[in-house]
Amino acid sequence: MTSVTEAMEIIKRGADEIMLEDGLVKKLERGKPLRIKAGFDPTAPDLHLGHTVLINKLRQFQQLGHEVMFLIGDFTAMIGDPTGKSSTRPPLTREDVLENAKTYEHQVFKILDAEKTTVFFNSSWMGGMSAADMIQLAARHTVARMLERDDFSKRYKGGQSIAVHEFLYPLVQGYDSVAMKADVELGGTDQKFNLLVGRQLQEAYGQEPQVALTMPILEGLDGVQKMSKSLNNYIGITDAPDEMFGKLMSISDDLMWRYFELLSFKSMSEINQLHAQVEQGLNPRDAKVQLAEELVERFHSKQDAIKANESFVARFSKGAMPDDMPELTLNAGGEGMPVANLLKDAGLVSSTSEAMRMIKQGAVKIDGERVEDRGLVCEQGSTHIYQVGKRRFARVTLA
Repeated sequence: MTSVTEAMEIIKRGADEIMLEDGLVKKLERGKPLRIKAGFDPTAPDLHLGHTVLINKLRQFQQLGHEVMFLIGDFTAMIGDPTGKSSTRPPLTREDVLENAKTYEHQVFKILDAEKTTVFFNSSWMGGMSAADMIQLAARHTVARMLERDDFSKRYKGGQSIAVHEFLYPLVQGYDSVAMKADVELGGTDQKFNLLVGRQLQEAYGQEPQVALTMPILEGLDGVQKMSKSLNNYIGITDAPDEMFGKLMSISDDLMWRYFELLSFKSMSEINQLHAQVEQGLNPRDAKVQLAEELVERFHSKQDAIKANESFVARFSKGAMPDDMPELTLNAGGEGMPVANLLKDAGLVSSTSEAMRMIKQGAVKIDGERVEDRGLVCEQGSTHIYQVGKRRFARVTLA
């Protein structure tokens, strides 16, 4: 049996905040399985690695013997989560939601144990609510408390509209915890307000309030902004093995350790040992290969992970590149050429500003090595393979 101290060490791994930690300890000390909730609105058909940060935490609770409840927010998705939005977003149709939800159950069981996971749809209880029931629910919260929420407050003070239905979202998410009798709810740091509404509503309905545990928002491939399909800095869990492997190998060495902590199933002692080996001289690329292989194997297979690694090595270490790669000779004018100008003149980017932006995002490589210095000057007389993104290549000689 895992002790409470050991369990807390596992639970706190990578967590941003636990509200309230003492309350979680007391719940664990009772020695009974806790009901652990996390909700996902099916607003897009596929999940990416950013979504799996919460799912991985659910897995840890599951391995500690607790009851995992995976909530698909088919009702809340039709309202539209206003979190972080500067304007009212259009709700999804019922058809959109159901179509997107189809793939969720299959995808999450690449991480969770299907036999030990209960899947809920919040339309099960919200769909049967009458108008009178909804009014009674709304009476449990105040407008003043809603306006304490940062995004609502900013929009209100800025004179931007807030639709009444947007106030319903945190209420419904909170009521989900009442309906599911959750002991613990997980969410991203941007969900803190909604999780605390769940605590407040459980008290209002005579239940012991849940513990709210927030996890950080995973940065995307650029290492700056949150992983998002709209920003095209994501790694989808349905990405092809070669694509997933290549994307993971493209992240910065610093970001790699954050991915290890939030995405890897290795213990923190194993990760710390690997980190120490890198500090003692191990090539960070070798550590990154371990991360890439682990994640490709999780969402595909061990054989796919091996093949993806071999393909990556063949492509970037042995010089195997696309057959139709253009070969260019550029005039360096008697001196070297700034890399941003070279990328523009080679037709790999539309402007030097785009080149600078792509370098900042880690999307530019020379002979398979990431370029991090935007002031890099390429030597006259050199020949190298320049790459921007996943598909733009050119073999350039500077004359």
